[in-house]
Amino acid sequence: MKMKSRKSTAKALAEMMDALSDAVFPEYADQDPGLAPGRVHRALQSLSDASVADAFVAAIPEIKRLLQTDVAAIEANDPAASDQKEVVFCYPSIKAILYYRAAHILLGLKVPVLPRMLTEYAHSITGIDIHPGATIGEYFAIDHGTGTVIGETAIIGNHVTLYQGVTLGAKNFSYDENGRPRDIPRHPIVEDYVTVYSNASLLGRITIGTGSIIGGNVWLTHSVPPHSRILQSHYRESFFKDGEGI
Repeated sequence: MKMKSRKSTAKALAEMMDALSDAVFPEYADQDPGLAPGRVHRALQSLSDASVADAFVAAIPEIKRLLQTDVAAIEANDPAASDQKEVVFCYPSIKAILYYRAAHILLGLKVPVLPRMLTEYAHSITGIDIHPGATIGEYFAIDHGTGTVIGETAIIGNHVTLYQGVTLGAKNFSYDENGRPRDIPRHPIVEDYVTVYSNASLLGRITIGTGSIIGGNVWLTHSVPPHSRILQSHYRESFFKDGEGI
């Protein structure tokens, strides 16, 4: 990574993502979409080198393909969406997913710092926190999205839908001899055709089987088989008497 100031690095990344948006959504481009790959290359090369820029530009068709599936999934999942244009223009989840998919490619190219800058910027403007190290399949939908957190080692299959406030997080950490947390798989695996409703917390290296539905406000720290239906426990009034449950 070439040494630049924080301000100039952020500016170059913004230019790169503006061009990438034109390449991914050419029908809504601000400039000639045919020129977008070259704009991406110039911006990224100013931050890294030509080989990284070449490899990233080569990945743009796959980023575009994946984003098309994500837009289709969100439109199909939300009756409030009138068409795909509305999803692209209005849904913060599309911006968060676009920035994640770009950051994931950069991380795979061993580019330091820039992947986190991209996803943390998306986090700051959308409220959706996706670590660039997460692995996410196609037809990925986030509905509303505010407060959604997806950890570094999470693996998400195809046709998965998450609602607002969902956490795919770690349950605990193990430490090395120097007292540093070990970077090991510690986030959930969510298989295909899973829906996770609002404010559910799925923690640890657990597996959510294909076709499962996880209800709202569920706290889940164990694996569940395919086609599970997991709901929160019934409330207990005693939890809220005399300070219990606080």
